[in-house]
Amino acid sequence: MAGPGLAEINTFVAIAEQRSFAKAALRLGVSVSTLSGNLRHLEDRLGVRLIERSTRSVAASEAGERLLTRLRPLLDDYEDAFESISEFRNKPSGRLRITVGAPGAHTVMAPIVALFLTRHPEVRLELSVDDAFTDIVAGRFDAGLRIGERLERDMIAVRVSGPQPVVVVGSPAYLERHGTPKTPDDLCGHNCIQIRFARGDLHPWMFARRGKSFEAAVDGNFIVNDRSLAVRAAQDGSGLLQVHRDYVEPFLVQGQLVTVLEDWAPPPFDGFFLYYPSRRHIRAPLRAFIDFLRKEANVNPRFTRRAPRPVR
Repeated sequence: MAGPGLAEINTFVAIAEQRSFAKAALRLGVSVSTLSGNLRHLEDRLGVRLIERSTRSVAASEAGERLLTRLRPLLDDYEDAFESISEFRNKPSGRLRITVGAPGAHTVMAPIVALFLTRHPEVRLELSVDDAFTDIVAGRFDAGLRIGERLERDMIAVRVSGPQPVVVVGSPAYLERHGTPKTPDDLCGHNCIQIRFARGDLHPWMFARRGKSFEAAVDGNFIVNDRSLAVRAAQDGSGLLQVHRDYVEPFLVQGQLVTVLEDWAPPPFDGFFLYYPSRRHIRAPLRAFIDFLRKEANVNPRFTRRAPRPVR
């Protein structure tokens, strides 16, 4: 019996990982009917059901999970076999998938995307912005970008940002109406905009004094899981907001926001890292992106305080 074709295998892997026929078809660039036909031929050829589907859900069967576990490293090696000869091309090309949290997307990626794609027009960059800590291997991402404290130890990491200072900000109009807090205890009399993490908990408002850090109790009438909306609400005078300074730096320069409680600022976060699994071959688009970050650190003033360095 002839073995399954690559199209059938890619179809199964895409459906199992996306848990959706529509998303899998979009990822592979084929129609849903073609996708369904490929899966049906594969299941008929093997004589087992690989994907369980109902009107509400799609998931790999027990046999499908076992097959997927065996196929993932083989498909990675298959891609690596072709990417390993990319050094013979003049320009890196192909997809580059990076998962990034919203703060990193805003402060690190947004200012450099256009320049990177201008220098490497044959690279197809896909950014997936998600504050949840994504498993880049299971999600088939080339790399991720997160704050250093959250990295797994088995990842190779490249620093792309210095420590991230945290500030409390409010609009001049809000402070004129409600006054300026002098200590964290004063926050009980203020409307505090709160950010909810993807995992469900609220971002704690941390402060420090005389070398000791502590969390302040805050309350407010607006909770959101999107930092851009939180910043907009602060600009509009809805309340105070604690956030990474880089996220609001342009609005501080323009005078739309003002920092308060500067004497109580907590220690800065470790900063952002680009991270990826240790693999035999780094794909050409990812290598180009790493080299780009390192070069920009030397020539672009924005990166002067963000010189990347490899860490373990």
